[in-house]
Amino acid sequence: MVPSSAHSGTARAARATFLLERSQRVPRPLPEVFAFYANAENLEVLTPRFLRFRILSPTPIEMRAGARIDYQLTLFAVPLRWRTRITAWEPGVRFVDEQESGPYASWRHTHTFEADGDGTLIHDHVAYALPFGALGTLAHRLVIRRTLGRIFDFRHDAVARVFGGGSVVERPGS
Repeated sequence: MVPSSAHSGTARAARATFLLERSQRVPRPLPEVFAFYANAENLEVLTPRFLRFRILSPTPIEMRAGARIDYQLTLFAVPLRWRTRITAWEPGVRFVDEQESGPYASWRHTHTFEADGDGTLIHDHVAYALPFGALGTLAHRLVIRRTLGRIFDFRHDAVARVFGGGSVVERPGS
């Protein structure tokens, strides 16, 4: 995860934006893989148990640009609510979820899918910022970066279990 300077407007102080990027190849065709990700209920399969993750929105959720999804999770014994909105929806290609409310100052997760022979490449690109200025940056260094790494390691393993296999293509920004 690479910090970069980000700010919105001149009234706010610059805050660090961090990047998490992961890529994985699975030996299944793109339509099957995208369909799995298009079902929001599968987030529970992709999220480690220690987060006690639950979708609060009524299911099934119609995935489309503008769709909102409410979640609840527990992190470090603190219950948190999180709302994301799908800001881009291109079936078979990509979708983007952005935090509207939740634990981060900002969170933008771009999911990209590419056919690769008889398999599919899955790319995750997450740009996020933490609240609390320098304290948030310190928390990132001490805890958050490592915790997000664990969450995305779990996600990789869960995807490999679902689709059989699943090699890491690269881990920039880890």
